[in-house]
Amino acid sequence: MPSSTQKGGLKDPEWTSLFFKDDPEEVFCDLHEIGHGSFGAVYFARNSFSNEVVAIKKMSYNGKQTTEKWQDIIKEGRFLEQLRHTNTIEYKGCYVKDNTAWVMVFLLSFSLSFSVSVILFRDVKAGNILLTEPGQVKLADFGSASIASPANSFVGTPYWMAPEVILAMDEGQYEGKVDIWSLGITCIELAERKPPLFNMNAMSALYHIAQNDSPTLQSNEWSDAFRSFVDYCLLKIPQDRPSSAELLRHEFVRRERPLRVLIDLIQRTKDAVRELDNLQYRKMKKILYQEKHNGPMGESQEDEEDGDQAGCKMNSLGSNHSIPSTSVSTGSQNSSVNSLQEVQDDSCSELHHDYDSTLESSTHHKKVPNTHRNLHCVTRQIHEHEQENELREQMSGYKRMRRQHQKQLIALENKLKAEMDEHRLKLQKELETHANNAFIELEKLAKKHAIQTDKEMKTLAADEKKFQQQIMVQQKKELTNFLDNQKKQYKLCKEKIKEEMSEDHSTPKKEKQERLSKHKENIQHSQAEEEAQLLGQQRTFYDKNCRAFKRKIMVKKHEFEQEQLREELNKKKTQKEMEHAMLIRQDESTQELEHRQLKSLQKLRMDVIRLQHQTELENQIEYNNRRERELHRKHVLELRQQPKNLKAMELQIKKQFQDTCKVQTKQYKALRHHQLEVTPKSEHKTVLKALKDEQTRKLAILAERYEQSINEMMASQALRLDEAQEAECQALRQQLQQEMELLNAYQSKIKIQTEAQHEREQQKLEQKVSLRRAHLEQKIEEELASLQKERTDRIKHLLDRHEREIDAFDMESLRMGFNNLDQNTPASCLSPARPLLSVLLMFFGNKSAVFATDGPSILWAGASHLMIGVSV
Repeated sequence: MPSSTQKGGLKDPEWTSLFFKDDPEEVFCDLHEIGHGSFGAVYFARNSFSNEVVAIKKMSYNGKQTTEKWQDIIKEGRFLEQLRHTNTIEYKGCYVKDNTAWVMVFLLSFSLSFSVSVILFRDVKAGNILLTEPGQVKLADFGSASIASPANSFVGTPYWMAPEVILAMDEGQYEGKVDIWSLGITCIELAERKPPLFNMNAMSALYHIAQNDSPTLQSNEWSDAFRSFVDYCLLKIPQDRPSSAELLRHEFVRRERPLRVLIDLIQRTKDAVRELDNLQYRKMKKILYQEKHNGPMGESQEDEEDGDQAGCKMNSLGSNHSIPSTSVSTGSQNSSVNSLQEVQDDSCSELHHDYDSTLESSTHHKKVPNTHRNLHCVTRQIHEHEQENELREQMSGYKRMRRQHQKQLIALENKLKAEMDEHRLKLQKELETHANNAFIELEKLAKKHAIQTDKEMKTLAADEKKFQQQIMVQQKKELTNFLDNQKKQYKLCKEKIKEEMSEDHSTPKKEKQERLSKHKENIQHSQAEEEAQLLGQQRTFYDKNCRAFKRKIMVKKHEFEQEQLREELNKKKTQKEMEHAMLIRQDESTQELEHRQLKSLQKLRMDVIRLQHQTELENQIEYNNRRERELHRKHVLELRQQPKNLKAMELQIKKQFQDTCKVQTKQYKALRHHQLEVTPKSEHKTVLKALKDEQTRKLAILAERYEQSINEMMASQALRLDEAQEAECQALRQQLQQEMELLNAYQSKIKIQTEAQHEREQQKLEQKVSLRRAHLEQKIEEELASLQKERTDRIKHLLDRHEREIDAFDMESLRMGFNNLDQNTPASCLSPARPLLSVLLMFFGNKSAVFATDGPSILWAGASHLMIGVSV
């Protein structure tokens, strides 16, 4: 028993409500078996406290697969708990004792609604369809049922399975229309007293159902409506198969029918069962009576009993084709066919049930229930169940293998899905990390640019101020030098005038003084004008060069902004290229993972199919060997039985010979008496001798014929037995060969379908990968085009802004009287302006400006497009 503490155990709170805590052996009495199957047995029982009559299904979960059996019991109990329908059994509760679950059901009619919206019964067959005494139809055994739809479990009883159930693991899932197929097989079962392919091995029947056409009714005695209904239910393609609602609109269902058909059928069945029980009772009574008196059984009695046995055997409807259900549930019932055979001479027929249908109509609690099944049928069913253990174990092992394979595939699919989800999450995180890093890098670059711009602006402002100060210092120095020169020139001119006046003795002193004063005034006036002109030129030079320097600063600022923009755009391009390279790498890794996962899934599927086919082949070989062994045992038994049979036949021939001898002896005596009467007494001796010789001769001929008959009988019987056994061996070999060929064809078909499925999956994956790569490349192209457009737009916008700023600056310079600041402008030469060359070189250098002197002119050309000419 599963551990009571683990989930799903008996003490699990989730399942506690399913089980009663009482001892079922104390609660129920009058238990006797009324049915047997692969799950165990069904018993009639009476509640000791309420006198309520119920049916109890005992299911043991001891031995192999204990946990699975326990879970199946839980599943069935949970499912039965939800059933509320007038045509289903009523679940009363469940008990547990000694590793056996007692599932109690009550078959009385009740009118409630069915609380499960979607259900797959998956084991529709005559053995699971019950009739109450008033003629009400009820569905039993929900061990294979499922609420979930669609499903893909290998569940059901072989001969009633739909093709999509058999191929569920190979071709996908199935829905509720599998029950429609089983209903059609049940109709054939009820019409022909056995399901199609019943003379075939159950495993071989599975292969036949999976790959051949749908079965049909063999006899033409049935109505067209019924044949149409069966064909409608057995459409091979599930999508073409009708639903239950569509079947209710079929002509066969909607036709008028007598109301007492089922009631009359049940009554005839009850009478037949009662007659069978009476025959069995009389037979046993005779045996007991004869044993009591130790008297031999007369030939007439033996013949009568043989006739009774033959009649019962012929007319009994026991489980002659009971098949174990191979559902996932170990409680799935091994029920036999519910068909009512034609009763010869209105005797011995029965309706075969797995549950006690009379229990539903029992009103007197102390009345012994009529289960509509005689004891002989129950005993035979138990014996057949024991004989089918090997087949049931084989089918159960095959079912477990299919279920294990399905679990392996589901586990691998879940593992691969989790691996793919983890892979995609990893790639997503990688992309997010890259995007975050790119954003951080751009933020850092923007901060860096802001710092650089601020620093550059401060540097340029400092340079401008320094440039202005140096020009002013130089101009002040030049002015000082100019004034010193003027003073020197003034002194020289004054001394020269004084010398000239000193040499001129004719000119009066006063006139000389006046002339000297006048010369002084002229020189001072001339020097003042030159000083004013120099100051004006210096002012003009200062304003123009400062203006030109500001323009140069503006140009450098523009170049700096352009360089920063280029750096930012290049950074974005690099990041985008890295992102695209990452996307391509991720796509390649995803493609590699998808191919690897598909390969591993297909490999497991092929391994599973290979193992399944190997198991199927081993089961078939085992089945073939078992059939051959059974036939061999049968032949050995026949050979062992042959001497007894020959002895009996020899005794029969001997008896005939003895009877003939007696007849001849009587005839001889009569003839002798007659001859003695008609022959003279003297000839009596001769006549007697002649008659004696004739009698001896005839007896010798009879003895010879007797020996010849014995020899011919033995030879013919031996030959007949050999021929019959050889014919049986040949027929069995042909049948087994056909089943083996059918298995090989089925396995070949499954392998081809699997390979085709793998090819489709590979092509689908290739298309998916190709389409995803095309979308990725298109996305990359669009992003690159968008990035290039952004680059072009931003550069154009920046250049336009710079151009507008330069134009506005030049217009302002022109308004201020400074034109052609960016071109060479000739000017007059003044020597005092030459020292400015060193100042300009200091600020512009060889990269920023190139200066050339030509006489008094000072010229320079800017590094980019600025050329300024200054005349001092």
